[in-house]
Amino acid sequence: MRPELLSQTEIEDNLKEYSNWNLDNNKITRELVFPNFVSAVGFLNSIAIYAEKLNHHPDLLIYGWNKLRITITTFDRGGLTKLDFELAEKIESLIIN
Repeated sequence: MRPELLSQTEIEDNLKEYSNWNLDNNKITRELVFPNFVSAVGFLNSIAIYAEKLNHHPDLLIYGWNKLRITITTFDRGGLTKLDFELAEKIESLIIN
């Protein structure tokens, strides 16, 4: 069973922990810039592994040869759930490590 939608307060509380993420129309987004195309694709592939493990798949867009836009929402719930922030946490751990 998929998790319930988060309240606006819960979303705002979660975003305090993820200051690099932006709220955009029931989605959270983050943009990253890499030194080159290969690094951007490699990072995208790392996200794909976590997404598969969580069975929760973000929208990923590589643009401008070295930029990656990540958009996360729970499509089948029509908004944000705890899964979205779990995936954001995994993505953040890739950046830190």
